[in-house]
Amino acid sequence: MNDSTTNTYNIGLHQDKQLDDKHLLIVDDNQVFADVLARSLKKRGYHAKVAYNFADAIEIATQLRPQLAVIDLKIELESGLDLLLELQQINPTIKMLILTGYSSIATAVEAIKRGAIDYLCKPADANEILQALKEADHTRSIDIAQEPPSVERLEWEHIQKVLHENDGNISATARSLGMHRRTLQRKLQKRPVKR
Repeated sequence: MNDSTTNTYNIGLHQDKQLDDKHLLIVDDNQVFADVLARSLKKRGYHAKVAYNFADAIEIATQLRPQLAVIDLKIELESGLDLLLELQQINPTIKMLILTGYSSIATAVEAIKRGAIDYLCKPADANEILQALKEADHTRSIDIAQEPPSVERLEWEHIQKVLHENDGNISATARSLGMHRRTLQRKLQKRPVKR
């Protein structure tokens, strides 16, 4: 991207009053990803702060009361979904976006229920994240696939739903599914098919 394109893009962003001069919190235990994303957002004029765990996220949010947050679904052994409610208590008007390497309908729905404005799959770059935050709208339509999902996709969705119901406990989820724990772990390590 040349300098003129970059300058034009940055000017366009600053004309968007909803996102202009905002403090943004990134919560992700992948330090390399979080730091690269923070640098990209800072280049675009955002005051980006990074937290690698829950405790730091709450401390930074309490001090800065950020208007925007980008939260990984899994932060160490905790769920980013639990952080959504805590950040809303600190700042009820915060716009939060969930990022994850493994998307599922169950977690997407739960994220929206808990106050997230959107849900993106990694890898998502700074432009995609800002676009999602800019277009935040709870009434937006959800695309429905013309073809039914594959059996593999349905299995993935069901596993994610049961995993969520068991608060992320692999052993309890395996028991609920009547599946060996190692088999479940192997299935969870695979990226799901899209359909």
